[in-house]
Amino acid sequence: MDYLLKKLLKIVHIQSAVKNNEMADKKKMACNKPTASDRAGKKKMVKGCESGKEKLIHFGAKGYGHNYSAAARKSFKARHKCGTAKSKLTARYWACKNLWAGKGGSTKSSPKTRQGKY
Repeated sequence: MDYLLKKLLKIVHIQSAVKNNEMADKKKMACNKPTASDRAGKKKMVKGCESGKEKLIHFGAKGYGHNYSAAARKSFKARHKCGTAKSKLTARYWACKNLWAGKGGSTKSSPKTRQGKY
């Protein structure tokens, strides 16, 4: 029952977003330029373009921090194998490149309720 209710709410949300033109139009987006996501629970979205293919990718969980310390960056990059993330059509590539890029990148600490060991 709970599953069906969630599906119904998701369909209603999508229909209202389409009516209000709130959803991202992939045709109007620039290639490989991350912007704020319109999907619930995601931080960013990007129109990934590579070798003639296009894909709309949402990445980064809302509510969690990113790039907030050197130890956290090192742990994330090891856990997600950022050294091998080469395809611009994957969320892993964009999370490694955009959210966890390095010391000069954007930083956001986790909320106090979700503090990790870093």
